[in-house]
Amino acid sequence: MVIDCHVHVQSGQGTPEDRMGYLLAYADRLGIERLCLSLGTSRDQRPTPETVRADNDMVRAAVERHPDRYLGFCYLNPCYLRESLDEIERCIVDGPFVGIKLWIALQCDQPNVDPICERAAELGVPILQHTWIKVMGNQPWESTPREVAAIARRHPEVTFICGHSGGNWELGYRIVQDLPNVLCEVAGGDPELGQTETGVAMLGAERIVYGSDAPGRSFASQISKVRGADISETDRALILGGNIQRVLGL
Repeated sequence: MVIDCHVHVQSGQGTPEDRMGYLLAYADRLGIERLCLSLGTSRDQRPTPETVRADNDMVRAAVERHPDRYLGFCYLNPCYLRESLDEIERCIVDGPFVGIKLWIALQCDQPNVDPICERAAELGVPILQHTWIKVMGNQPWESTPREVAAIARRHPEVTFICGHSGGNWELGYRIVQDLPNVLCEVAGGDPELGQTETGVAMLGAERIVYGSDAPGRSFASQISKVRGADISETDRALILGGNIQRVLGL
């Protein structure tokens, strides 16, 4: 089974149902069977609890409409800790979400994130954390793999997915290399030669996962990083779906 672990609700023309159907049709053309969905269309960098709930409700609607295709990740703004813990209860405990998504509202090594990690450990769900290393400087509260490494050391019982592997993927791999509870994702950026092969060599295939960051990135360009990689078919199957199936208990 091919599972894309990093997809967002598409904005644009048409109804939300139309747009989510378009994503599925595109995924079908590439043989992508399930999509891990997070973030609504607000794209607020530091959203209010009301915006977070609305974004998660967009994801919930897609999951409930296509339960055999979409897997929901609960988006949180840790600046609002009490509301974040309540949202975990609403989306994950009460269902049907299967993971947590953190974006750029707060660097993930800050104290407010610790109770979220503790609840994730209790529920056995992973945390997908956006990371990017930018030459011209990051957003004020944007995480890099360094912050992921710091929080992962404090919570070894939680599985973290290092979104985009920090963009500068070779450096990202080196930063988290000694942390078995951190998986690296190939989503985002150009389909550069060697990204997947280097990840397998440095971390092992069991710690690399496929994601696209669609619709901001194309399914085709991102999945080519794995399908075109010079790796074994066993490793390719793990990256394209086996690893995230294991993490999610599917």
